[in-house]
Amino acid sequence: MIALWGPRNDAPLEAVRVALTRRGVETLVIDQHEIAATEVRLDFDGAPAGELTYLGRSYRLEAIDALYLRTHDSRRLAEIESAGRDSAPWHHAVAVEDALLSWCEAGDTHVVNRPSGAASNASKPYQASVLRSCGFEVPKTLVTTDPDAARRFWTDHGAVIYKSLSGIRSIVRRLTTGSDARLADVRHCPTQFQQFVPGWDVRVHKVGERLFATEIDSDHDDYRYPARDGTPPTLRPCELPKDVAEKCRAAGRELELPVAGIDLRRTPDGRWFAFEVNPSPGFTYFEAQTGQPIAQAIADYLIKAARDRNRRR
Repeated sequence: MIALWGPRNDAPLEAVRVALTRRGVETLVIDQHEIAATEVRLDFDGAPAGELTYLGRSYRLEAIDALYLRTHDSRRLAEIESAGRDSAPWHHAVAVEDALLSWCEAGDTHVVNRPSGAASNASKPYQASVLRSCGFEVPKTLVTTDPDAARRFWTDHGAVIYKSLSGIRSIVRRLTTGSDARLADVRHCPTQFQQFVPGWDVRVHKVGERLFATEIDSDHDDYRYPARDGTPPTLRPCELPKDVAEKCRAAGRELELPVAGIDLRRTPDGRWFAFEVNPSPGFTYFEAQTGQPIAQAIADYLIKAARDRNRRR
C-alpha cells in the first residue's frame, strides 16, 4: 500500500494522488484535517510496528510500503488552533503527529521525505555548507544580530539581499537606502544577509535521480511574489550542464532527500550558484507552467520504492 499524509486540499499531495490513481495503485490518503478522527498505536518491541485508525478503519502501519509526506504543523490547523493550546483536541493532534513522525523515522517504510532529512530546512547555513561541499558556489553570507556588522557587510559587497534564517518562508528583499533605519531590528531576530548574485533563477526539482529544471525570467528579487511588483515571471524548461546536474543529485543524496526543490542562479558569465534546498517543494506551480511531469515522477518513485520493499520482505 502507498499512503499520502497531509491536508487533502494540498495541491502537490492531490497531484500525486491523481497520478497514482491513474496508474491503478491502491492509496490511502490521511487527511490532516481529520486528525481528530485519527489514532496511532506504536510497538517498538522488535521491528517498528503499529496500527493507524483513521475515520473508523484500522490499518497496519507496517503494511504501508511507501509514504508521501506533506504535513503542516498540526497545531496551526484552524480547527486545532481555535480549540486552544490546553484543549483536548490540541493535545490529541500533537500526540498523533508525534507518533506518526516517529514511525516515519524509525520504520522501514520508504518515506518521501523522512523528518530527519527535511530538518535541514531549519538551517540555511547548514544547507549552504552541504551545497558548497557538493561543488556549488554559494554567495558570501553573513548571519548576525549586530546592525553594525550588517552595515559593514553591505558596504563591502554593495548589492545585498536579506531573508529568513529558518525554514519559514520569507520574502527575499534587497537592501536599499530606505532599509538602513530597519537594520536595528536584527538585534531581535538573527537575519541572513547575502551578496546579491545577478543572473537567472533556475529551480530544479529532483525526484530520485531524475531532474526537472526550470529557468525563471523575472525582474524581481523574489519571483515567487510577482503580484507585489506587477509583472509575472516567465517559466520555461531548461537543460542543466552535466556537472551541475550531478551536483544537484549529490546534494539530494547528502541531505537524504529523495524529492527536493533546489534553487540555483546562473550568472551572465556562466557560473552556477546554489541558495537552498526545499525538502517539500510546491512543484505544482512549476508543473502547470511548464508541463513537466513532476507529480508522475513522484508517483513512479513511490511505486518503485513500494515494490522494492515488498521484494525485500
